[in-house]
Amino acid sequence: MKWTTPYLTFDGTCREAMAFYAACLGGELHSTNFADAPGNPPTPRTAERIMHARLSKDGVPFLMASDTMAGQHVQVGYNFSIAIECESVTEIDAMYAALSAGGQQTMPVADAFWGARFGMLLDKFGVQWMLNFDKPKA
Repeated sequence: MKWTTPYLTFDGTCREAMAFYAACLGGELHSTNFADAPGNPPTPRTAERIMHARLSKDGVPFLMASDTMAGQHVQVGYNFSIAIECESVTEIDAMYAALSAGGQQTMPVADAFWGARFGMLLDKFGVQWMLNFDKPKA
């Protein structure tokens, strides 16, 4: 495991929240809108929402976040996950299988458009997890 970080979910206020956290905590803020992602274009209400934001220091993320798609509900208190950056395909597959046992697979591990292997789950204790392995560049 390379690192873990909290991952927050917002209903349209991610940009404002992450700017606030950057001002309070420092670090470099990087973000991507849903409109900038490949694939089907989002609805106009979703296009400018944040698909992924990251606060980093010295290249290491310490807080990540995103907005939901417009119309999806966010329940305060349950709007976070634990994100793990894995070191190999073997590790992400093993962690996903172990953490999802008795829980719910919300997004099975698969190749993602950003060049990673990625999956999400809810464990048997109700904790949300996001696992990512950035594949080596060819």
